[in-house]
Formats: sequence, structure tokens, C-alpha cells
Amino acid sequence: MSLSPQFLDELRARTTLSTLIGKSVKVTKAGREYKACCPFHNEKTPSFTINDEKGFYHCFGCGAHGDAIRWMTDQRGLPFMDAVKELADAAGMEVPALDPRAAKKAEAARGLHEAMAAAQDWFVEQLGGIEGAEARAYLDKRGMSDATRRAFGFGFAPDSRGKLKAALKDFPEALLIEAGLLIQPPNEPDARKREAYDRFRGRLMIPIRDARGRVIAFGGRIIGQGEPKYLNSPDTPLFDKGRTLYNIDKALAAARGAGRVIVVEGYMDVIALSQAGIHECVAPLGTALTEHQIERLWKMADVPVLCFDGDTAGQKAADRAALRALPLLAPGRSLDFVTLPQGMDPDDLVKAKGAAGLEACLAASLPLAERLWQHERDAAPATTPEARAGLQQRLAEHATTIANELVRREYERSFKDRFWTEFGWKRQERAAVRGFISRSRDEIRNGDLSNMGARIERMVKRAILLGLSRYPGLLYTHREQFAALVMPTQTLQDWAGLLIRASFERASLESSLIDSILQDASLPEPERRDISYDLGFSFFRADAEKEMAENDLGEVINILLFEQEFAPKLERLKASLYARGENDDIDEASWQEHLSLITLKRQNDERLRELKANIEEQLMAA
Repeated sequence: MSLSPQFLDELRARTTLSTLIGKSVKVTKAGREYKACCPFHNEKTPSFTINDEKGFYHCFGCGAHGDAIRWMTDQRGLPFMDAVKELADAAGMEVPALDPRAAKKAEAARGLHEAMAAAQDWFVEQLGGIEGAEARAYLDKRGMSDATRRAFGFGFAPDSRGKLKAALKDFPEALLIEAGLLIQPPNEPDARKREAYDRFRGRLMIPIRDARGRVIAFGGRIIGQGEPKYLNSPDTPLFDKGRTLYNIDKALAAARGAGRVIVVEGYMDVIALSQAGIHECVAPLGTALTEHQIERLWKMADVPVLCFDGDTAGQKAADRAALRALPLLAPGRSLDFVTLPQGMDPDDLVKAKGAAGLEACLAASLPLAERLWQHERDAAPATTPEARAGLQQRLAEHATTIANELVRREYERSFKDRFWTEFGWKRQERAAVRGFISRSRDEIRNGDLSNMGARIERMVKRAILLGLSRYPGLLYTHREQFAALVMPTQTLQDWAGLLIRASFERASLESSLIDSILQDASLPEPERRDISYDLGFSFFRADAEKEMAENDLGEVINILLFEQEFAPKLERLKASLYARGENDDIDEASWQEHLSLITLKRQNDERLRELKANIEEQLMAA
């Protein structure tokens, strides 16, 4: 609807801004103006001024500025037209209709609102009467105070098919059916028309209001036995349950003050939390949280908190809400999730532990990205490469549903980081190995150049550690041999120890630690450039074929283990042979073993030279 500037100017002129704002904020006279502590940011010294003559407010602290309509949209959270209509009602003005159809629609809505208000008054009256005794007992059992009953407008619908219809006889029956208060049964063939009857019977009645506080629907809780336990009004011209949030009228201002909005599953949870002093709560109405409701929540807070029941159904509802929110995400706009103790709802929790108990759960809320990660990680055991690949695929598919490119990229990065943390190399391990790479290279550069053998040993064993960091799957097939290797420096010993511990702590390390380090944006540039320092082993080259590199790495580990064991084994054989007297025959088996050992040593030396890619010549030329 388009409104003329003249109408809006008159509306502002008829609205006393200080009185309007004074309904929500304590204001004090300050000369020709009024002052208050700004409701848009936390402050102790008033910097928020209200000028009735000019019709605007301004905060010198945060810059908030506006008129009466802006106050209603920004502080109350109302849509523009709802703000105008509420101000017009208070000022005794009629909001102009654009055309006859709009006027007719507005008139029809006025009649529906009047019928709903009359029904609400009658339900409240019945709760206080004789027939409402059982409903009052139920409220007593739930611990609902009189103040809470009045604030939320509890009522009672007697177990009768026609008492409400009779009480509202001044309204056309068709209007009561349209409002969802009566049910018109279908006519049976060849039978007279069946009479409409009361929709709500034998139920505790809870009014559902729009953002302006007008009753637009009802929720009824059965008293005693019966199904369904909760019954909501059907969709009507006033009520669209997929777009409506219960308690929106009270929660708007409360959310502004608290800087948050909490979403719970049902109206009884909202009411219980309000009674406990937590007023910024809303609830969907018998359906999963919809995209429209999520958008409405974001008008109240950038990151609404979903606090659904701790049972399986409640957690599934939370997961569905997470998936529905993904396509709508924008920078700074998300959801948080609270997991309550198993089997408890917010009402149970505040009864058992008070508001502090709920606040403790709220403090441990999870961001949407973490919630999705946990949901997919726990969906199936990730004990095989295929299962982990499936997990990565599911996470990637979730990220692709995000329309905003910036947010989508951040989710892709976040999911990747979480996968690394859970199944790959942890951040502290990447940092530690990055240091080992640098220190071990410096040890070689600055070592004793006259002891070429020791220098080459360091380089070869450093190469093995780099190879295992690139192909960690070999830790599981060659761990025992690798663990038996003696590392010549403390840096290499610490590096080896980290790799061995990681292989025991995690069932499968398949991703390259070297690649992970190279992708780390915090890695200093020289280290990134020199990470392939002067080694020619296939398993240290990033462009090597994986199968060949892994085979070469396993072979080098076995060769070095043989080298390590060669000298003591040869000495034992020599000692056994030389222990015989001059006249004793040489033990043929021991002699052949001695020859075989020397032959194998020669073959291994040659093979190691091939695998090292002539590293000695490179060193001599350096």
C-alpha cells in the first residue's frame, strides 16, 4: 500500500513522540526536550534525546535517529504498515485504502478481529467460571501465577458443541467459520444441511496475537484425555501459521532490550520462560520453523537462538531448521543452537534449575556451522575412507545451498577445518611440524661440514619424516619399522614422536600434512618457497606419482632399518666365526649368512643411492 506524504506528516504531527517512547523507555524532561538512556545500545549516562516539536529522536552515542514510524519499526520491530496502522489507531485516524477491494478487505479483517476479541473475552470468562475449575487446576499444577495467566490471556473452552456459537450470536455464522472459531461439516448426500459447531471444546485456550497485540488465532490444550493434545486455529485471513510466531507482540521489545531472541518449541515453554524472567522468547505454531519465520526472527536479532526440546523429535526439528536457514544466510546473520539435557524441555529446565539453568545452556550454544558438522558427523560412523568421503560430500552439498557467495566460501572453509581437526592433522600438529621442517633444515645447513656421513644421515632421515608427513597412510603399515629407527637429532626425534602418536590417536590419517601446512595462510613465505629443499626422493616431490612415492618410502624405511641393524649383526657373526679354534672347521651356515649380509648391504647401498637421486653429488656441488 502506498501512503501519501500528507497522510504520513499528519500522522507524525498527531503523535506525541515522548509519550510514545515513554511507553517503553523511562524519559525525563530536559528543557524543551526529553532525555533517556538509549534503547539501541547499552549506556549509563543518557545520550538519547527526544524533540516533540520537531518530531524526531536522536542518540549522540550510537547515532540512532528517526521519527515515530521509525521508532515502531526499529525498536518494536513492526513492519512499516503495521507501525502506521497502530499509530493511526492511537491517533484516531483512518488509514486510507487504495481501492474499493482493499477497503473491503480491510473491513472484513476488522470484523474478524472483532470476532476474535469477543471470543477471547468469552474464553477468559469461562476459565473463571464453574466449568473452568479443571483448567485452573491444570494451571496450578503447571505453576502458572495469576500475573502470568492475565499477561498471556489464558481462557477455557467448555466441552460443548455450541456454547461459543451461542455467545457470539451477534456475529454472522459465516464470519465465525472464516475466523476458524466454528467448523462447518460437509453436507452429506440427500441430507439436510449440517450445523456448524465450536472448534475448540474442553480445552485450555491460549490466544495467539500478531505483532500489534491483536488476537488472530487460538491454541487449545486438551484438559484430561483426548487427541490431539494441542489444537491450533486453521489458517485464516488473519492467521498464517507458517508466518506467525507465538508471543511476537511481547518479545519484540524484550528482544531489543536483551539483544537476543530465543526460539522454543511451544507456547507453554514461552510462557514458562517468561514467568522465570526470560521474556524474549517466541515459538512456531505446530509446524517446523519456516523460511518466513526465520526471516522474521532476523528482524529481531542477527543470531536467534533455537532452544528446542532435548528429545529426538526436538533435535530433529532443530536440524530441519538449520537446513532451511542455509540458503538464507547473509554476512552477520545466522542461528545458534542450544541442546537441552536429554528428555527435558525449557519448562522442565527452569522448574528444576531456574533461569540460571537455562542461561547456562544458552551460554553453551553452538553456531549453525558447528551444528551441521555435528549432525553430519554423527549420521554414520566415519571409520573408512569411503565413509569419510561421504561426510565431506554431504558437507559440501550443504555449503552449495548457501546463496551468499561470501558466506558460502566461509562455510566451505569452516567445514574443511573441522574435518581436518577431527580426522586429519590438528592445527597444533601443523604448527609443530612446520617448526620441525625449519629447524631440521637449519641443522643440516649449519652442521659440521667435515662429517659428511652424519650430514647425509640427517638429510635422509629428514626426507623420510617429510615423506611420512606427505603420505601418512604408511604410518599404519610401517609404524613398527619406523619407530625402531634411531633419529640423530632431538628435532628429528620430536618430529618422529609426533607422527607416531598421531597414528595411534586416530584410526586413519590419509591427508597430506605437508599440503595442509602449505595451505596455511599464516606460513611465512620463505618456508613456503623452500619447503622442497634440495632432496630428490620421489616421496618428497609434490609432483610424484603416489603409488611409486609410497613404495619408495616404504623401501627406504626398510633399508635404513637394515643399515641400522647391519653393523651389530655383522659383529656378532664375526665374533661367532673367529671364536672357533685354528683347527676347527668353519661353520658353513654362519659363513654363508655372513656373505649374504655383506651382499645385501652392498645391494641396499646401491638402491639407496638410486632412491636418493645422487644426493651426495648435489651436496658436493653445493
